[in-house]
Amino acid sequence: MKQHGNHTMSYCKMLATLICVPALFACSDATTEPANKADASAAMKDVASKNIENKAAEDSIRADITKGSSDMTSGVDYHSFSNPDEIRVTHLALDLSANFDTQQLSGSVTLKVERTDPQHNELILDTRALKIDTVTVNGEAVPFTLGETDVDLGTPLSISLPENANQVTVNYATSPSASGVQWLTPAQTAGKQHPFLFTQAQAVHARSFIPLQDSPQVRVTYEATIKTPPSLLAVMSAANDPQTERDGEYTFTMPQPIPSYLIALAIGDLQFKAMGERTGVYAEPALLESAAKEFEDTEAMLEVTEETYGPYQWDRYDLLILPPSFPFGGMENPRLSFITPTVIAGDKSLVSLIAHELAHSWSGNTVTNATWRDLWLNEGFTTYLTYRIMEMIYGHERFKKEAVLGYQDLQNDIAALEQNDEILAIDLRGRNPDDVFSNIPYEKGALFLREIEQKVGRENFDAFLMQYFEDFAFKSITTDTFIDYLDETLLKQYPEKLDAERIQQWIFEPGIPEGAPKPESDAFTKIDDTRSAWLSGDVKAADIETAQWTVHEWLYFLNNMPESLTDKQLTALDTAFSLTATQNNEIAHSWLMIAVANEYKPAYERLYSYLVSIGRNKLVKPLYRSLSQTPEGKAFAKKAFEEAKPGYHPLTIRANEGFVN
Repeated sequence: MKQHGNHTMSYCKMLATLICVPALFACSDATTEPANKADASAAMKDVASKNIENKAAEDSIRADITKGSSDMTSGVDYHSFSNPDEIRVTHLALDLSANFDTQQLSGSVTLKVERTDPQHNELILDTRALKIDTVTVNGEAVPFTLGETDVDLGTPLSISLPENANQVTVNYATSPSASGVQWLTPAQTAGKQHPFLFTQAQAVHARSFIPLQDSPQVRVTYEATIKTPPSLLAVMSAANDPQTERDGEYTFTMPQPIPSYLIALAIGDLQFKAMGERTGVYAEPALLESAAKEFEDTEAMLEVTEETYGPYQWDRYDLLILPPSFPFGGMENPRLSFITPTVIAGDKSLVSLIAHELAHSWSGNTVTNATWRDLWLNEGFTTYLTYRIMEMIYGHERFKKEAVLGYQDLQNDIAALEQNDEILAIDLRGRNPDDVFSNIPYEKGALFLREIEQKVGRENFDAFLMQYFEDFAFKSITTDTFIDYLDETLLKQYPEKLDAERIQQWIFEPGIPEGAPKPESDAFTKIDDTRSAWLSGDVKAADIETAQWTVHEWLYFLNNMPESLTDKQLTALDTAFSLTATQNNEIAHSWLMIAVANEYKPAYERLYSYLVSIGRNKLVKPLYRSLSQTPEGKAFAKKAFEEAKPGYHPLTIRANEGFVN
């Protein structure tokens, strides 16, 4: 990245995340904690040198987290109370009613279990703020206890099973404030006529609407009966029938075993439109046509991914467009990805999000991280596949631009994060598992795979990935399992090109290893020249040729502006390009970050409406953080937050309330 003195600004990227992640695609958007801008700018100059300067600190870190460390056991889920090593849940049967007046899901779940230890009769489930009414086996009540509540993990539910019991039924109701459920009023939807409900289970929020073993290493099949108001349609991460009648009772089956974080439900005034033989979109009527047009290439994405990485194993791949309060870019719920409407730009400029969620059908949903320490096996592989899908559909030039933006996201996170959080196989013990979501598992994981690809050759690496997805299909694996697999495959096949020490460095050490691939784009070199010419006064804003610019050029142009710009400069840009009025939410985000940093008041009316109309955490959190740096900005942020709060998801509220209070 070309620098402009010591004040290069990376507003969108330094504070972006992630599910999810590169600026343009994400499953779980998360943001890193702020770094001092001057410090971040300096660190950006040479991220690799950071590792050299902090070698002693790294040696200490390495001793704690390398493979085989004595105090952290690979495969142990430190974020679940459950006991699958003794009794494992294998199937769920849900029977729930949605009450929009009380904002509760109520009913029952029947859990089929297998005893790993035949002598063990205590089943331990994860819950969060659930009202447990009864627990029965074959209609007879059995003893249960709720343990001590942990602020991040919820409350363990211990059930005493009869000796030969292989299933148990829990009757329960959710809390109106369940962390994984959002209830929207009609006014908070696109159509303004009907209420809306959606769930978000990742990372450990499934336990807030189902008592279950809420760990990614526990895979279950499920069936469900969902009762709703008769005017609404229910859909789930399961087999959905696009032709189903609206009658207030809907049934679903998920025959493939999935981890709990992929169980999902939505209820609303939804209609369906096919986009291809196996793809379609569900949305409120007001968004249906625009969504179907925006994402019409989904079928082509599916086909090229199958050709390269093996068969799609989930029957259909549909999209659900959620209201703008959805806190993430997308969520890869199998068969039905949940998508933010903020990526409907009208020009397909943000559809890499769809490629990302689709790629999860191979990496993440089919082959899953066993614990949240291993998230990079999910998101790093998916981010790598996303770049490949986008290249196959839209060409090499777009791939190069998106790779550069993703690399800058990664550099900025490394400048902002503590060293322990720069490690792919992160130690999350004692922390909220949502803390794992940064660009490290996404972009660093993808960069690691890109290096392997470049060393062994693309065709050979594609063959490896296809076999990997087949060998571990419908399994949850650890980082150590993957390393062992590499040892037996690529390292044996290409001993002169790959070595175990380098792999350990990528996975268990902070930062970007020296000599790692660095994406470049000729198109961005021209943008650097254009920006420099405008900043020096050699070119007027109105004379900048932008007719051929895509969202990628705009983001690169804006995100690498100097930190301080004058009102005259900002007015010139706004007058020439109507940036305050842009309808592209990513470009608007970058521009509003500049406006806040320079207190450009003509953009503040748009800033306010942006904050109160969008709940995507990746877009609003950096703005709240930046506004909170001054008393006037904090007052502005508080006013917007209080107005927006009723429509924000609980995760968005939690992430931002500290900036305004």
